[in-house]
Parts: sequence; C-alpha cells; structure tokens
Amino acid sequence: MDSSDPAAWQTVWNFFRNGGWFMVPILACSVVAVAVVAYKIMTLAKSLIIPESLVVEVEQIEEHLEKGSLNGLQDQFTAGETSLARLCKVALHNAGRTQGEVQEAVQSAAREEIVKMNTGMPTLEVVITIAPLLGLLGTASGLVIVFANVGQSADHASVGQGIAMALNTTVAGLAVAVPTVIAHSHFNRKIELMAARLEVLMGKVTSACHQHVFFKNR
Repeated sequence: MDSSDPAAWQTVWNFFRNGGWFMVPILACSVVAVAVVAYKIMTLAKSLIIPESLVVEVEQIEEHLEKGSLNGLQDQFTAGETSLARLCKVALHNAGRTQGEVQEAVQSAAREEIVKMNTGMPTLEVVITIAPLLGLLGTASGLVIVFANVGQSADHASVGQGIAMALNTTVAGLAVAVPTVIAHSHFNRKIELMAARLEVLMGKVTSACHQHVFFKNR
C-alpha cells in the first residue's frame, strides 16, 4: 500500500469503521499475534537451541572420551548458553551416578527446556480461537441490525451498516486467524524437530558419561 495515497488509507479506515467496535479486539488480537510470532522467530533460532558447532562436538563425544579430552568439552558446555549446552552440563554434572539417574536428571532438565521453547504458543492458540469468534460475534450483531430494520419502513442506511459490520468482522477475524494458524503449525513442528534432535544427542552424552565413570573406576 502506498503510504502517500490518501484514498487507500481511507478505504482501510472505512473497513475498520464499518466493522464496528468488534474490530478493536480483533485488531488487538492481530497485534498480539504479530508480537508473539516475532518473539518465537528470535527465540527458536537454531543457534540458541542446538548450535551446529556444539552438535559436531557432541557427535564426537566418544572420541573425546577415548582421547581423554572430555574435560575440555565440559568447559564448552559450562560456558554455553544454549539448550544443548545446558542439558549436556546437567549430564556431566551427574556423571558419578548410575545411568538411570543421569537419564532422569537430563529428562527433568529437558522438560524445562521444552517448556521454554513453547513459551508464547498458548497465546497463539488463544488468538486462533477467539479471533474467528469475535468475527462471528460481529457477524451476528450485524445481522441483528439488518433484520431489525427490514420491513416496509426499512432504514436502508442501517441495513447497509449491518451488512458491512457482518461482512467486515468476518473477514477481519479470519484474516487474523489463518496466518496465526500457519505460524503456530510452523513453530510447533520446529519445536518437535528440535526436541527430537536434543533427545538423540543427549542419548549420546548420557552413554558417554556412563562410560567415562566406568573407565575411571577400573
């Protein structure tokens, strides 16, 4: 849209004005959805969850174990601020325990990381639910205005206002909900993939911790 075109802005303004006050909560839903989507894009970056450089080190953790360089790798885990680094740090911190106890500690920490990754997802679900409902409520209100003014002495201006409210709120509610559904599905799938990747990597770390303690006690 050309910001210098007053006719275009007038069209947008008329669209929202004709939708009535139901457009206000629908617009608020759109602002919340955009804010959450921007937040998820920033916080679900792969570099903040499973950075490739650290993944390579974890994939070679058995080689580090054989070379006796596990302590150097532990320093990377301690200094890291990613989900993978924090989970690896938990695993190495509990390396003196049984493999079952290490797995339990890692799983507890992993659940916390998954909760962090899901931050904002319930908000998107709320927007997906209420935006179409607000549009439907506006539609019903518009139809009430239409039928209240239908008759021999029909007020054509009120009828037109009711029709505009019914159509505009429906369009606005769906226009907010549909992109939000797409974004929610994308983020949900991304979280599932990263959670599965973390599970595989932590299996390697847990096994390496058990071997490390076994060889130290021989």
